[in-house]
Amino acid sequence: MPRPDLPANDEPTLASPPINAERLLQVITDEYETLPRQLKRIAGYMSQQSDRIMVDRISDIARECEVHPSAIVRFSQRFGFSGFSEMQALFRTAYTHKASPVQNYQQRIRSLIANPSQETSDGDLARECIDATRSGIERLARELDDVAFEKAVDLIVNADNIYVVGVRRSFAVADYLVYNLQHTHKRIHLVSGLGGSYREQMRSVRAGDLVIAISFTPYAKETQHCLRYARQQQANTLILTDSHVSPLAKRANSVLLVNEGSALAFRSLSATLCLCQALFVAVAYRLGLNVEEIHEQAGFDD
Repeated sequence: MPRPDLPANDEPTLASPPINAERLLQVITDEYETLPRQLKRIAGYMSQQSDRIMVDRISDIARECEVHPSAIVRFSQRFGFSGFSEMQALFRTAYTHKASPVQNYQQRIRSLIANPSQETSDGDLARECIDATRSGIERLARELDDVAFEKAVDLIVNADNIYVVGVRRSFAVADYLVYNLQHTHKRIHLVSGLGGSYREQMRSVRAGDLVIAISFTPYAKETQHCLRYARQQQANTLILTDSHVSPLAKRANSVLLVNEGSALAFRSLSATLCLCQALFVAVAYRLGLNVEEIHEQAGFDD
């Protein structure tokens, strides 16, 4: 006879649900490794898209996570809720008092997808992209972790050798951060992987160095390999990613979360670039650099 405190699939469940959305997200992060594969997908979505849960339909989440809607119900029950609606109510309580341009934006995107025959001008599409960018930056401003940000600045200020790695769409961000940090007197290395040489470029990493890794779902394997090597060498690690359940976030010295808006599956980079610029400005301030007087190196002409 099945125990009454277990769902039908015998997955363990909390005795009572968390009291608010913030606590729920923390519990999801703490228990992520114990979840079955399908529930891990849902956990990742919950962590990355917490501001969307209040307006998402169960079918929307199931489609994004590539699971059956019943898996969303099992996920809710796993964390002590009777079903998805009860869990969703927690997010509605948390987010209804906040500005919601991202919700309006998501509704417009859904309308465009649902009505492919609807006439949409080039200007309208441009504004959707702009709104997506704005939503990501506004979310970054709301959710920036001051303690984690200060720790990240400490790591950069105290490191002499800094390695920055980002693959595919994250490469542009890594290159921009390297460009900024090269205005300090630190030794800055871009791990570009040119010719597949990630291993060779990481070979000089030593204990006390800092490795900054930038990666978002589905989390590039190359970046994960570089990070594992950095940990083996006992280097410090600073991670820019989209979720505390990201495989890069484990055992990192500091994790900065940033979730970009996306327009019809194309993700912006603006919030991540903004975060990198903020990091450099804070570092420059700590180091006593005058940001307004930073010039290109003497002896190099345009």
